[in-house]
Amino acid sequence: MAFFPFEPYADLTKLQNAVTDSICELITETLKSKDTFSISLSGGSTPKRVYEMLATRDLPWEQIHFFWGDERNVPHDHSDSNYKMVKNALLDHIPVKESNVHPVQVQVDAPAEAARAYASEMEAFFGTAMPTFDLVLLGMGDDAHTSSLFPETKALGVTDASFIENYVPKFQAHRYTMTYPAISAGKDIWFIITGSAKREALKQVLFGERNLQLYPSQGVSPTRWFVDAEAVE
Repeated sequence: MAFFPFEPYADLTKLQNAVTDSICELITETLKSKDTFSISLSGGSTPKRVYEMLATRDLPWEQIHFFWGDERNVPHDHSDSNYKMVKNALLDHIPVKESNVHPVQVQVDAPAEAARAYASEMEAFFGTAMPTFDLVLLGMGDDAHTSSLFPETKALGVTDASFIENYVPKFQAHRYTMTYPAISAGKDIWFIITGSAKREALKQVLFGERNLQLYPSQGVSPTRWFVDAEAVE
């Protein structure tokens, strides 16, 4: 396993603990030199457990702003909503101000309009066309997608917007997603990859011929990897 650019965590629990501890350390260190900490959240079962663990920590929640790197085109109370997952796992259990929570204002029948509105909200918050998150959390699917940058979808070629709606044919549905330039503008970008189902995709992303249309995660240069042993063995 030495050829991988990281040391795999022995099991999922150790990885989740490491991610949680690392987020807390980054928040603490960042807030020594600035007033706010901004994080772009990922969906998925592993991040959900991390959010549950974060909810037990004593952090300066009033200084942390929460955004979403991607979202499903469903209402906030829908079971598939990334916002709902984070709300149930984290936000409902911490003293966070409503003004610090920045969900995608989903418009099921007008996803392009909703995406433009979210891009504008990020631009207003950061004061730049591309958001400069203190931390961008990302997962990777077994098809090598990340965020909602799926293989062979239009979002892969977008360079002039930070956040767009992205039609995904295999789901016959729209998703919302940050674009490559927006992800790359993050100060820290962490990949969290777990499970044997990701093994082949991870190998292709790391060692396969570069082809963003097939392996979208190749378009991200993470500053840190959190990968469990099952994803590499």
